[in-house]
Amino acid sequence: MSLVDRLTTDMKQAMKARAKERLSVIRMIRTSLQNESIKLGKPLSDDESLAILSRELKQRKDSLQEFKNAGRQDLVDEVTNEIAIVQSYMPEQLSEEKVASIIDETISEVGATGKTDIGRVMKAVMPKVKGRADGSLVNKIVRSKLT
Repeated sequence: MSLVDRLTTDMKQAMKARAKERLSVIRMIRTSLQNESIKLGKPLSDDESLAILSRELKQRKDSLQEFKNAGRQDLVDEVTNEIAIVQSYMPEQLSEEKVASIIDETISEVGATGKTDIGRVMKAVMPKVKGRADGSLVNKIVRSKLT
């Protein structure tokens, strides 16, 4: 089942259950997917859908941090719930150990030796872990291994 089909089914269930917050988040995700599809002029592939979902998740995480800094607990709770809903549509996240092993393989493939190769390693690793690992985690591990 594609992401759009799953979102449509879940949206109907949320409407029937009168789950306003879940329904709102699903509608926002569907709107983002639809807008991107219109912008590209074609239906989205699974990778493109995953990229949009990752972007939505990142936006919410950024908002969460800002609300924490501002001391707005009411908004922190709301965004935390939204993050949980968005994450339910993401593929299973890789463990830190698995990400580290993928990075080790990539470092040997690329032949990286030091800090100057961080960009090359990141460029090669990100497609392998797309949507299954946070970019900041990948960056942190790559930097620790190449310094």
